[in-house]
Amino acid sequence: MLGATLCLAAGAMTPGFAIAQDAALMNVYLNHARVLKLDRSVSRVIIGSAEIADATVADAQTIVLTGKAVGTTNIVILDENDNPIVDQRILVSTDEGNTLRVYRSTARAVLTCTPSCEEHTKK
Repeated sequence: MLGATLCLAAGAMTPGFAIAQDAALMNVYLNHARVLKLDRSVSRVIIGSAEIADATVADAQTIVLTGKAVGTTNIVILDENDNPIVDQRILVSTDEGNTLRVYRSTARAVLTCTPSCEEHTKK
């Protein structure tokens, strides 16, 4: 089974849960970091789209995942023998608790308010 024990320090999940290859999306907020603690050493980290998320190796068993743009991508983490430790889809989304939507006829603007409001997207 391709899995690793991850402790998520910056999320609402309990430490020590196991991520399976077919598990649901790993959620990361835009412009926020999430710490992944692994049960064995990492040799390589691959992000499908560097425009959406970034991963930094903090130490041999700690990865810091940062949301850079709204969207989905994936992360693959390999051990010293190039065996996958994690192969997981990532969803980067805005923190809905700090957003405001403004509708004008058919136009929509999304503002991120932390603490002052800035326009995030127009649709």
